[in-house]
Amino acid sequence: MSCTCGRSPTGRCIGWHNLSEKDYENKKIEWEANQKSAEDAA
Repeated sequence: MSCTCGRSPTGRCIGWHNLSEKDYENKKIEWEANQKSAEDAA
């Protein structure tokens, strides 16, 4: 299912549309850190 709210970093809906702005920013930072860790491990 594609994301139309524009918040999903993957382009697929992951439920971030219901988050407050602050929660969204925190999730985004967390997601980016996890992506960086995954890239560093590869």
